[in-house]
Amino acid sequence: MACDTTIFLIDDDAAVRDSLKLLLETHGLAVREFASAKELLQGGMPGPTDCLVCDIHMPAMSGLDLVETLARRGTTAPTILITGRGDGMLHRRARAAGAFLVLEKPFDGGVLIEAIDRAVAAHAAAMLQ
Repeated sequence: MACDTTIFLIDDDAAVRDSLKLLLETHGLAVREFASAKELLQGGMPGPTDCLVCDIHMPAMSGLDLVETLARRGTTAPTILITGRGDGMLHRRARAAGAFLVLEKPFDGGVLIEAIDRAVAAHAAAMLQ
């Protein structure tokens, strides 16, 4: 993973944010956390080498809505969406919106770290083309 990668963690559940932040930082990743999609949009947009980890089901603006908004704004950072309530339709919609992957809770921390590694590597390769 690129050493200049920051993980933007967006989840309305503080306990989930805290545990994911600890996991990511334990693996040497820099983390910026946000309690909502709106907070991210107001407080700091990801750069081209960053990665987003975002809950799908949040009040006011969902993770899917955030992915679509970022795409319209030209933000290309890869996004991994997480959900406790996934189905095939949701996965298809997320991919169509531009999400790299949807992970269903509960998931092993190693799975998230591997997904971030793959997302960042795939994004870097695409940027070189």
